[in-house]
Order: sequence, then C-alpha cells, then structure tokens
Amino acid sequence: MSKPSAALPPKAARDFHKLSPAWNAAFHVIAGLFALLCVFPFVFILIISFTNERTLAEDGYRLVPSEWSLEAYRYVLQNGDALLRSYGVTIFVTVVGTALGLLVVTLYAYGISRKSFQYRKFFNFFAFFTMLFNGGLVPTYIVVTQMLGLKDSIWALILPLMVNAFYVLIMRTFFLTMVPEAIIESGKIDGASELQIFYKLVLPLALPGLATIALFSTLGYWNDWFNALLYIENPNLVPLQSMLMRIETNMQFLLSQASSNSSLAQGLQNMPQDTARMAMVVLATGPIVLAYPFFQRYFVQGLTIGAVKE
Repeated sequence: MSKPSAALPPKAARDFHKLSPAWNAAFHVIAGLFALLCVFPFVFILIISFTNERTLAEDGYRLVPSEWSLEAYRYVLQNGDALLRSYGVTIFVTVVGTALGLLVVTLYAYGISRKSFQYRKFFNFFAFFTMLFNGGLVPTYIVVTQMLGLKDSIWALILPLMVNAFYVLIMRTFFLTMVPEAIIESGKIDGASELQIFYKLVLPLALPGLATIALFSTLGYWNDWFNALLYIENPNLVPLQSMLMRIETNMQFLLSQASSNSSLAQGLQNMPQDTARMAMVVLATGPIVLAYPFFQRYFVQGLTIGAVKE
C-alpha cells in the first residue's frame, strides 16, 4: 500500500497527515459529546437508585436530588445470600458458555470456510436454514427437558445459547476474507496438520472476529433470563437476571394487593419502588460494565493483529 506522501508534494503530504487545530478541537468535542450521550443514561440511573423514594415522588427525576438514600439497595439486598449465589451462577454460565460456544463456532466456521471441505455447501445451508426456521418453543422445551434431561440443570442455561448460526456465518466470512489461502498452503508445505494450521496460523489472524463473537456471546449469557424461567426451579441455580425479575414480580404483586388491604398498604408506604428498579438495573449491568475496560485492551489488540503493515 503506497503512502500518501509518495504521490503528494511534501507540504501536501504534511497537510494530509495533520489536521488544523480548529478541526482537531471540533472532532474532540463531537467525540466527547457522543461519549457523554452514551454514558449519561447509566449515570442517571445510578443517581436515581441512590435517591430517596419520597423525594423522587415529590421532586421528580433530578441530577442532584435533595435527599440521598440507600433504602433501594437495602430492599434489593434483603436476600443477600441468594443474590450472591445468583451472581455466582451467572458468572459460571457466562464464562463456561462463552468458552464452549467460541470453540464450537470457530471450528464449525473454519470447516465451512475451507474450499477443500467436501460437504461445505450442505453445512453452510444447514447453518443458514436455522436462521430462517426453528422448531418453536414447545419442541425446544421438549428436547431440552425430556430428550436431553436438562431440567433443573446448569447446562440448561448453557447449551441452548451455545451455538448461534449468525455467529457462525460471521466467523466464516471472516476466515474467507481475512485469512489468506497462501498461509494455509505454507502450513501444509511445512508438514503441519489441519489442527496445527488452525490453532497456530488461522486463530492468531482471526483474533478480531474471535473478540467480537466472544463479546456478543458474553452479553447474551449475562442478560439471559428466559431459559431460567423455562428450565430452572431449583433456587440454587437461578441466575442473576431471573433473580432480579422475581424480586420485581414480588414488588408488583404486593403493590397490587395493597389497594384492597389497608394494613398491607400502610406497611408498603416506605417501600422503594422506582428507586429499587433502578438499583436492580445497576446490580445487573454494573459488573459487566466495570469488567469491560479490563478486557478492552485485548479487544483492541485483536483488532490490530493481522493488519497490513508497511
């Protein structure tokens, strides 16, 4: 790839690589405003979660509330042991599910990306067909609970989300476009087996795709609550999102009964409602948001590996 300076005069080449201070400042302001718009909703939710419920009802939503309170977190954390256990279940499901899903997706995608694979068209169609049609909820439930026997099992939270056809097609396209065939041929000439070519030559070049699929898969497992609703009855296996949803459901039930029960209504006067919901949002998204910066450098490093260098 030729450099701009090779085709431009020296002054034009310098102007090509350097923006004027005004444009540089404008781009920084635009990027800063966009970042603020992305971060502001979560910061606002965090502020509301620490707001006193009575103050919130009287003054409405404010960036600086007149009275702060920890009552919402005290209410949500009443079942501290159960909440901590649900955190452990979610972390285990997320880590194991992402690792296994990434392994299966990359192996499947690499196989159908190889032109020498005899049945690549069939498996390409097999993956694409599942994106258009599926058996439905009832057949899926029967397969998971009766045929596989995963009712009240931790694997019922992992296996249904482990392989995603969309991720397979993304990785297949990445292997086709970003991994040169000459590298695979050079590995064959050196006597490397298919697995050696895959792990030592292909995967280092595929780190951007792997990082993207891993991030999507991690978010999918962390935010999943529907599979727990279908397959989990054991309270020791309830993940975080499902636990918070049950707390929200209990709150709604108590509030609905309070209209016909005066003693219950009097007891619920001090119960946080809106602030407790915001506290649950913080507890559900906080860990994954705080963990992302620690993995961001690996994600950026994966995006730069395999780039064309001069």
